[in-house]
Order: sequence, then structure tokens, then C-alpha cells
Amino acid sequence: MRFVKMHGLGNDFRLIDARCTGSADWRAAARRLCDRRFGVGGDGLLLLLESDTCDWRMQVINSDGSEAGMCGNGIRCFAKYLRDEGLDPRDEVSIETLGGVIRPRFVAYDGGRAARVAVDMGEPRLRPEDIPFNADEGAERVVDAYLQVDDDPMQITCVSMGNPHCVLFVEELKGIRLEWWGPMIERHERFPNKTNVEFVRVDNPRELTMRVWERGAGRTLACGTGACASLVAAVLNGHAERRATVHLEGGDLDIEWREADNRVIMTGPAETVFVGETAD
Repeated sequence: MRFVKMHGLGNDFRLIDARCTGSADWRAAARRLCDRRFGVGGDGLLLLLESDTCDWRMQVINSDGSEAGMCGNGIRCFAKYLRDEGLDPRDEVSIETLGGVIRPRFVAYDGGRAARVAVDMGEPRLRPEDIPFNADEGAERVVDAYLQVDDDPMQITCVSMGNPHCVLFVEELKGIRLEWWGPMIERHERFPNKTNVEFVRVDNPRELTMRVWERGAGRTLACGTGACASLVAAVLNGHAERRATVHLEGGDLDIEWREADNRVIMTGPAETVFVGETAD
């Protein structure tokens, strides 16, 4: 089975053209193929599939075998694969995902190959039931709300970008025990489908620095939907302007939450690492 190893800012994937692989237990395959000691490794699988409603369909399977609604870094890799493999020559395509229809557009090339991709990530979803989050009765949004975690009250803002995000603003990131707090918040009882967790430092109104614990993958170097959710949360809390650079461990993303149409635009790189084959 042929695969392409790709990454967006260090958030890495094995992309497989699943149109010609027949039936497979992709959840079990993800746990095996993404293991970094017994396989090539990766934060998840990206499966290329046919779509009845869009140009293409992308299915995202996390490294623990769970399915993700969307993946911001993955969608850029997916679009680059389509272009570089000669499957779709258009500069903009529509991609069906579990989290909705996403439209990536190429904005830069390197030697004729796609290098930088702008993605219309759609509108952020803020109602508790759309995240989902078990909010207090009558709450219309979860903005600067309190979440009790291990006897500690934490101030959170929740946003869905096709998958759930819990954003926490902190003064400093160095002392954050991400491997401790991340899974505790991810699996908190108030998130019925679990959640991604972002700790965000506001550097200035045009720059944010973020660390992420991803649902189903753990600590990763970058999360595209998390960067989008972090900017939306920062705007809602009066910390940032509607366009900012989000600094992640793997690099930077440009995020804009447009006021005119309420849509979030993410722009960043995607890279191919190598092509390989797996024996099973």
C-alpha cells in the first residue's frame, strides 16, 4: 500500500489514496501505522476518498484510532497532494470532511509544486451544543467561563472549527504542564466528545503563541483548527485583532476571522517528506 508522508508545521501524517485499497479497518491501521517506534509514525492518517457532493473527500483518523471531524494542517497537506500528484490541477477545490465542506486555495508555489495554502475554514461555531459542551442552563456561548479541573477553576473559551476546542489564556507557557492538563481537560465530563486543548499567550494584538494538546493524538507541534479557534477566542475576549500570526512549536500560521462574512481563513505551508510502501 503506497503512502506519502507529509506535514504541516511538524503536524505529520501518512496520506493514503484509499480509493483503491478496498475495505480496511482504518482505525486499527492508524494505531499500527502511526506508531513512532514500530512504524514510520505520524499524528494520524489522511485518507483520500471520492465524494458525492464535493470535488474530493478527506477522512482523518488520529493516531489512537479515533476519527477527527477536521484537521487544519491535514487539509493543506491533502490539497498539496492533489496538486502535486496531478489529481487536480485547479487552484481551489472543495473537500468534504466530517466537519463540513472546506475550500483550500493555493497562494504560493516552489518549483511548480504547491508550497503555501490558504484555507477557508468556515464559520466558527460558538453555541455550547455545537461544540459540544455541557454548559450551564441558558448559556449562549462559553466565553471566559469557569471549568473545574482537579480542584482548580480554569477560565476557558470554547470554539468549534468542525472539531471542539477549549482555549485557555496564560501569562507564560514555559511552566504549563501540557502532558498533565491536556488529557484532563480533553476527557473532562463537560465535553461529551472530548476536546482539543490550547494554551495561548497573547504577545500583542497581532501575535499569539500557542501550545496544543490534540484530542486523539496528544501533544503535537501544530494544530490548524486550534490556531483558528485560538484567534476567535482571543477576539471574543478582547485580546487580539481579527487577523494575527499564531506561533506554534512547528512554525507560524496566518489566521484571519473576517468580519464581513464571519469566516476564518488559515494560511500556511505544507510539505512532502517522502513516499513509501507498507507491507500490510
